[in-house]
Amino acid sequence: MAVVFNEKSPDINLYTSGTPNGIKISITLEELGLPYKTHKIEISKNTQKEPWFLEINPNGRIPALTDTFNDGKLIRLFESGSIMQYLVEQYDTKHLISYPKGSRESYEVNNWMFFMNAGVGPMQGQANHFHRYAPEKIEYGISRYQNETRRLYSVLDKHLSSSKSGYLVGDKCTIADIAHWGWVHAAHWAGIEIEEFPHLMAWEERMGRRPAVDRGRNIPDKDRMPGLKKDAEAAEREAKKASKWVMEGMEGDKKK
Repeated sequence: MAVVFNEKSPDINLYTSGTPNGIKISITLEELGLPYKTHKIEISKNTQKEPWFLEINPNGRIPALTDTFNDGKLIRLFESGSIMQYLVEQYDTKHLISYPKGSRESYEVNNWMFFMNAGVGPMQGQANHFHRYAPEKIEYGISRYQNETRRLYSVLDKHLSSSKSGYLVGDKCTIADIAHWGWVHAAHWAGIEIEEFPHLMAWEERMGRRPAVDRGRNIPDKDRMPGLKKDAEAAEREAKKASKWVMEGMEGDKKK
């Protein structure tokens, strides 16, 4: 299928890492067939805290993106949901992964985008922290965030059980699905058994078979989640390594 770009030519630079939030953008770009340059950000080395990066995203987080805007000037974008909305509004003229602005479906997509950004991402992120990275095991923290993640997963599971298309909104995959996929794909990292949610598991597998999802999830590095799920010892080693720089980052933030 030929992709029709906006009248302006894309001049997209993506600053990212292989996290659930990072791969949202590479998958979106791959689904749209847009040309872009990838810049790998070494978050374990705090590259995202360097002055040049803070000029793009003052919050010092990935993903971030720059493009040449309609006025010919550089636009800097951050927060994954904001970047995804920008990309479809600027470039998805055929509504490959979106719906016409103002349509019923477009508002439903927004529902699920906010559900992700205010719910699944933050809650599962905290489950990751207490389950994998915290220097001491705090059962209350682990239970609190794992249970809330399971509750949110149950909402998705119930919704998908009645979806005729197998996707979150309407008759196709949209940015709402893409926004959730990386997190659900990494459920085991938070200590969540995806098998508890059969409709959500089927959706995760369905999404994973999409060629653009397969390409995007391996940018900027090969997706390690399937291997870590199968190898508990490797997962433990990875968690210990990550815990070190997470703790160092927290100490650095305290000094600011």
